[in-house]
Amino acid sequence: MSETESSVKEQVSDPSPKKPSDNQQSGFFGNLVFNIAIPVLIMTYASSDEYLGPAWSIVVALAFPLTYGLIELKKTKKVNLFSVLGIVSVLLTGGISLLKLPAEYMAIKEATIPAAIGLAVLITQFTKKPLVKALILSDALVNWEKLDAKLEEKNATALFNSKVAISSYIVAGSFFLSACLNYGLAKWILVSEPGTSAYTEELGRMTALSYPVIVIPSMILLITALVYLFKQISKVTGDPVEEYLRQ
Repeated sequence: MSETESSVKEQVSDPSPKKPSDNQQSGFFGNLVFNIAIPVLIMTYASSDEYLGPAWSIVVALAFPLTYGLIELKKTKKVNLFSVLGIVSVLLTGGISLLKLPAEYMAIKEATIPAAIGLAVLITQFTKKPLVKALILSDALVNWEKLDAKLEEKNATALFNSKVAISSYIVAGSFFLSACLNYGLAKWILVSEPGTSAYTEELGRMTALSYPVIVIPSMILLITALVYLFKQISKVTGDPVEEYLRQ
C-alpha cells in the first residue's frame, strides 16, 4: 500500500504553528522506519541467495509493516479503515510475490486500493455521512455540534454541504491520482521475472520511490481540500474557522 492512505489521517487541532507532540513524532518515524526504510533495506540488500533469498527476503521485509500495523490497531483499540487496508495490502503484496504472479497483478493491486477509496469518497457523498468528513474533517478536528448549530441558525446547511461535495471531488481526485501513479510506478520498475532476486530488489525500489512520487502529489490535493473547506466554514458562518476547531 502506498503511503498516501497512511498520511490522510494526520490531523491538526490548532491551525497555528506548534511543536509536534512526542506521539505525533513517534508515529511519523514509526511509519517511515517500519513501512518503508526496513522493508526497502531488506528487499534491496538481502534478496540474494547468499542471504535470505528472494522469497524469504519478501516475507521478512513485509513482516515489519504487518506487525507495525497490528500493533497500532491494538494500541489505538480502534478498527481504522486505512490500517486494515494497509494490512490487506501487505498480505496481497506477499501473496502475489510468493506465488510468482506476473508483475501486472502487482500493478493492478497497487492501483485498486486507492481507486476503491476514491470511489467510496464519491459514493458516500450522496449519503448522510460523506467519507470526506471522516478523512479531513473528523470529530477530532472539528466541533461538528457547534458548526451544525451555526449552519442551521443561518439556514446555510445545504450551502455548506455543496461545498463539502466540491471537497469530495478534490479528495477523490487525490486517490485516483495515487492509483494512476501506483500503477505507472509498478509497471515502470517491476520488469524482472517474479521470484528472482532482481524482482525483489525492484519491489524494494518501488517501495522507496512511493513516498516522493505518490504521497507528495496526493497530499498536496488533500491539503488543498482541507484549506478550501476551512475557508468555506469561515465564509458560510461569518466566523473565524478557529471558532469551530477543537482545542
